[in-house]
Amino acid sequence: MTEQPTHAGRITISVDAMGGDAGPAVVVAGLAKSADKNPDIGFLLHGPEQVLRKLVAKRRVLEGRVVFRDCPDVVTMEDKPSQVVRNGKQTSMWSTLEAVRQGEAHGAVSCGNTGALMALSMMRLRKLPGVNRPAIAILWPSRNPQGFNVMLDVGADVRADSKDLLQYALMGASYARNGMALKRPRIGLLNVGTEEHKGRAELKEAHAMIAEFADQANFEFVGFVEGSDIPGDRADVIVTDGFTGNVAIKTGEGTASLIGDLLRQAFKYSPLSRLASILAITSLNRLKKRIDPRRVNGGVFLGLNGTVVKSHGGADATGVSAAIKLAFTLAQSGFSEKLAARVASTAQLAQDAAQSAPQTDK
Repeated sequence: MTEQPTHAGRITISVDAMGGDAGPAVVVAGLAKSADKNPDIGFLLHGPEQVLRKLVAKRRVLEGRVVFRDCPDVVTMEDKPSQVVRNGKQTSMWSTLEAVRQGEAHGAVSCGNTGALMALSMMRLRKLPGVNRPAIAILWPSRNPQGFNVMLDVGADVRADSKDLLQYALMGASYARNGMALKRPRIGLLNVGTEEHKGRAELKEAHAMIAEFADQANFEFVGFVEGSDIPGDRADVIVTDGFTGNVAIKTGEGTASLIGDLLRQAFKYSPLSRLASILAITSLNRLKKRIDPRRVNGGVFLGLNGTVVKSHGGADATGVSAAIKLAFTLAQSGFSEKLAARVASTAQLAQDAAQSAPQTDK
């Protein structure tokens, strides 16, 4: 007999225990961190039940908080998305998404293969009506008061035309409102310069379209922004295509890692520098926490009938806990339903505008 969630009054998050680099033990440790911090979270845990029960039993805080779904197969990082779509019905990833599709969970979290997760999410949850291409949105450390900016797309699809970029702007604005409590987020369109005459044709078209819908969709459009604005305070949401976004985040991660290595080398240079590092330990720890990627681990798949958070494959317990917290926050705010309503209303506005255009020209 299949167990059913019994978490009355709790938000249930469906979690793929497999697929991460460090295995299910780290995922269960992340669940324990989340459960310890938030009594309003319950879990559906997918994977080999016999293994998972032993891991959960070691965490007293998870007692009565976890329902197991036994899945014999795992999606590996080497599996092609097309193969998973055809043959992945017995995998923990498929089961994790199916729980959201069936309404048993309010959101899904997985550390697994990104391409396979997106392909399965699109097949099982389907795209929202009016959405052409889903997007992956991430949080990027910034100078803004909220501490982070939203950036999308960062790899769901390498292509994006002007209509796609408009939808990314709408979805990014909704994410910023519900995930970061920004009532009127500022949207910037990533380009090679801030001047309106610069950039490819689809960027110029997207600029005009996003500006037209800004008031109706309740966001402020600041126009074109540059790469230096991604961690800046000029915009709250950075919109771009998946190819550019993915290159940007990988470059950012590599640069942050390099700076960390250089700082460690600098403080080991001499006895005096070692002493300076001891005196500055509080400030260094504050800096480390401020730019720690684990604290904002999780890319949100936007444009689907359900909330899916992709955790980094190499995430530790802190990273997994952060991804779960993000899924919880979005579920608690009713983000998926609000996003669906926003996309539908804007699609209707665009259709009305298109129908009235010939009459206006006469």
